[in-house]
Order: sequence, then structure tokens, then C-alpha cells
Amino acid sequence: MVKHVILWTLNPELSEEEKSAVKAGIKEGLEGLVGKVPGLIDVKVHIDGRLASSNADVMLDSTLESEEALKGYAVHPEHVAVADGKVRPYTIQRSCLDFVF
Repeated sequence: MVKHVILWTLNPELSEEEKSAVKAGIKEGLEGLVGKVPGLIDVKVHIDGRLASSNADVMLDSTLESEEALKGYAVHPEHVAVADGKVRPYTIQRSCLDFVF
């Protein structure tokens, strides 16, 4: 099994209302990929409860069957559509941690 964890920082030029809408869109889009992307077991997108000590706005916590499944997820058309439409236009920083467990 593989964990794929991403932290994003949203564009600071977005209003608080825009940030809320963007976060909801990211959550809906990525969590909706379960059952559509082979090898994607679980996806949780954390958008609420952020403490002032944080330096990221959104967290993706996903589980995949294998490293091969992670590679397939990265290029799967439905994942690419979410990334290009709901994530990349609104984020300025991305950090990733992938690991086997």
C-alpha cells in the first residue's frame, strides 16, 4: 500500500469566500475519484480546522494499492481534469510525500 499526501497553499490574492469555494471544489473533485481511478483505495481532503500555526491550506491524504497505481493515478484523465481545473489554477505551492506502508 502507498500513501500519497499533498499539502497546498492557496493563492493569497483569493478572497476568503473564493478560498472556501476553491477548497470545496478540490475536496469534491478529488474525493470523487474513488471508484474511477484503478488502484485508488481512499481519498480524504482536509479543508477545515486549520490552526494559525499552519503554513498550508489544504491536505490530500490518499491511499493507493501500489506504486504502480500511484503512477497510473498521476496520469489518469479524470485526475488530470481535477488537478487542471480545480487545483492548479488556485494554488501557489505544493508539497508531496509518497511512502509505502
